[in-house]
Amino acid sequence: MKTRGTLRLATRGSTLARRQATLVKEALEDRYYEVELVTVETTGDQIRDELIHRLGKTGAFVRELDERVLEGDLDGAIHSMKDMPTEQPQELVTAAVPQRGRPGDALVTPDGATLEELPDGATVGTSSLRRRAQLLAERPDLEVEPLRGNVDTRLEKLLAPALQDEHQERTEADKERKGNTGDEDFEPEFDRTTDEWFDGLSELERQALGREVEVEYDAIVLAEAGLERSGLSHHVDYQRLPTKEFAPAPGQGALAVTATSGETAEAIQEAIDHPRTRVETTVERTLLAELGGGCIAPIGIYAIVQGEYVHAAVQVFDRDGEESVTATRDLPIESYPDAARAFARDLADRGAADLIADAREDAETDDDTPDRADEPEGK
Repeated sequence: MKTRGTLRLATRGSTLARRQATLVKEALEDRYYEVELVTVETTGDQIRDELIHRLGKTGAFVRELDERVLEGDLDGAIHSMKDMPTEQPQELVTAAVPQRGRPGDALVTPDGATLEELPDGATVGTSSLRRRAQLLAERPDLEVEPLRGNVDTRLEKLLAPALQDEHQERTEADKERKGNTGDEDFEPEFDRTTDEWFDGLSELERQALGREVEVEYDAIVLAEAGLERSGLSHHVDYQRLPTKEFAPAPGQGALAVTATSGETAEAIQEAIDHPRTRVETTVERTLLAELGGGCIAPIGIYAIVQGEYVHAAVQVFDRDGEESVTATRDLPIESYPDAARAFARDLADRGAADLIADAREDAETDDDTPDRADEPEGK
């Protein structure tokens, strides 16, 4: 069957970013487009260990992709929406917002424990200001430690200590087994040898076994959509964190295709745009833009279309989760952009503006500030 033409789309090069870009590629191919994915390295990819707030402004994982589009080299760029700055160049539009994945966060543990079941003083890994504040608001006893890297790297850091301990125990048991070869009454501690156990491990577990342990995490927090799209969700135990207490980052779980305004953007929108997702994420990003939190404040925003209204929930915290301004509001769907801006102004007047101002001051003066308001979804 004849195709509608070829689209060259930019993507970041991480495994997760490529997987997410492939979802967009397949959706467009279902509508008879040919799609070529072009990998572009971003500032955020190049400066892996630098604190994001030191990069100067938001968009560290976005700008270079969009610049290739604005220069005319490529037809569009594929982003994790939560990585996108709320302000875009005038010539650039969000051509399409495909149907959203799961928007919430996941608590990943070696044994499937819930947040309530974690021991007192448990160490939880995240480099997200928002997640840190939300965790401490629920469990002030927790030790929240920075956690960087791609999804698989973060999971390996979580799994490594327990796997390495078990490997050591099995190695010692193998020695004991060999030393009692002729003893009919000897009962080995393990049914399988260390080699047999190793052969049964997943690739993720094997990589974790060889990883150097710097911090022993009892749990880590990731975006569930990223965990699923990475193809690793079935290799780990995790619990969904309720969006009521853990409102996600604006746009979390959603992808976006940017393009210059014109026929190509209109064609991409017609092919793969999901109207409900666009409305929900537009509400979230409008609230964020009006509040002005950017990547330096612990802010969770979640919107969901419910009949004639868009139910919006906003949480603004201080960095330790001790102070917060939280509220929900049903926004009329026929006027949701204006209603979202009015909601944000009300929140600002109730103290959200002060919390955001304090967070901005902390980001400018404190070298220990975690990486950003939220970890990049496409890492």
